[in-house]
Amino acid sequence: MKKIEKKYRILILGASGYLGNAIYKELCMYFNTYGTYFSPKKEFENNKHFFHYNVEEDDIYEILEATKPDIIISALRGDFHAQTIAHAHIAEYALEHGSKIIFLSSANAFDAYSKYPSYETDKTLSHSIYGHFKIKIENMLMRMPKRQVAILRLPMVFGANCPRIQEIKQLISEKEAVEIFPNLIMNVTLDKKVTQQIHYIINRKKSGVFHLGSTDLVHHDEFIQQIISNITQTKVSLKQVYTTNEDRYLAVLPKYNILPKHLQITSDIVLKELQK
Repeated sequence: MKKIEKKYRILILGASGYLGNAIYKELCMYFNTYGTYFSPKKEFENNKHFFHYNVEEDDIYEILEATKPDIIISALRGDFHAQTIAHAHIAEYALEHGSKIIFLSSANAFDAYSKYPSYETDKTLSHSIYGHFKIKIENMLMRMPKRQVAILRLPMVFGANCPRIQEIKQLISEKEAVEIFPNLIMNVTLDKKVTQQIHYIINRKKSGVFHLGSTDLVHHDEFIQQIISNITQTKVSLKQVYTTNEDRYLAVLPKYNILPKHLQITSDIVLKELQK
């Protein structure tokens, strides 16, 4: 019989957010999982595994001391300066206690490169405040021992009730125009695929940089129009936004840290899932 390893203690920062909550639901059956929430909500307040946390006011150390996590998953949102301080404290704690940090980064870490898609070992460069922030945290974590860090760069994440779909539905119901970017070439993923990938990374003790986007590329305008046609048959007004006259890439493609076939995804799979 294989020796059963001790159950990891996992802390998800931002576990009340859309993606953070999906990760919590995926992991809580298998691990001793804790989470933080910001907005008061009965289901979180009544859950003894959830801690209220305001990144701008509270010290993350108190929650770290209370939960003693082996793995810290950061899906935090909020003020960038406050988040930077919080991540510095998380890194300190992880170094001291040997914990592992899984950081959810973004394709925006490459938004200054528009001529081609980005791979795991490419140099990051961003023109956006959001992208700058993600790079800053990535660089901070990359100074830690490699085995203690996994950086997951995500493209646009979709799911049945994801904020993007909700926003599109609301715009349609209010007869407002839906924004599309005709020159933007990107890749996409599903919330539930990301949670499965994270579960695998934890189980297999994987570390390093992962690009969790679909293995193929799509044009933003075509992809959004397909989503709209799944939602409604009525004509929807579209607002075409051109940031440049040429095609612009914002895609994180896996090349070196490849996950097993069943954990890879294509844009067609995303669309099929959204049709259900």
